[in-house]
Amino acid sequence: MKILYYIYQICIALPILLVLTILTAIVTIIGSLLGGAHFWGYYPGKIWSQLICLFLLIPVKIHGREKLHGKTSYIFVPNHQGSFDIFLIYGFIGRNFKWMMKKSLRKLPFVGKACESAGHIFVDRSGPKKVLETIRQAKDSLKDGVSLVVFPEGARTFTGHMGYFKKGAFQLADDLQLAVVPVTIDGSFEILPRTGKWIHRHRMILTIHDPIPPKGKGMENIKATMAEAYAAVESALPEKYKGMIKNEDQDR
Repeated sequence: MKILYYIYQICIALPILLVLTILTAIVTIIGSLLGGAHFWGYYPGKIWSQLICLFLLIPVKIHGREKLHGKTSYIFVPNHQGSFDIFLIYGFIGRNFKWMMKKSLRKLPFVGKACESAGHIFVDRSGPKKVLETIRQAKDSLKDGVSLVVFPEGARTFTGHMGYFKKGAFQLADDLQLAVVPVTIDGSFEILPRTGKWIHRHRMILTIHDPIPPKGKGMENIKATMAEAYAAVESALPEKYKGMIKNEDQDR
């Protein structure tokens, strides 16, 4: 069955998905230029992500979406198991949001320009002024129920275990007094791990935990929220992935 799936993904699924990716990027760029970047920056990407999972025959389960309220803006903090995290969150979290992503992703053909047009936020750590500009852009995006998704580990895991959380997302939540929503991704690592070359068919589960409202303001609140979010995300992982394994690349 594995060989048949590899043949299917090479000969049928991947060519279709390449065309879908280019079309989605073009629609996003043109739609955003015409106006309504909040709409065009989310819905084409949502449909694209759902189609990718559909054509690759990847089953998806969602838990906890009912915990999110109305048009409230949140800062979502998921673990980062692999490349398919993007499709799981974009396609199935059910909230309009902006990504906070590495600056290097802007260089991706079509996709980088589409992300820029849609108002997704590229993190530039080249200097204090650039960092402040990134924070300002994030604050400007968190309006009218639009949320933000940040991978607090900063990079994909090598082992399936979670790495340390960095404080950037939690600092922003503290500054704006917004609730942090821990999100657990399970299954993406089995589909395409960081060192993998082939896509493997495996179910993905997205678990949305209870929002963590601010309990104050300042470093004490940030540390407490980070610890609570980490414990919540880890709680929905399989036992084999619980317990931190230090990843040197994630700590850079």
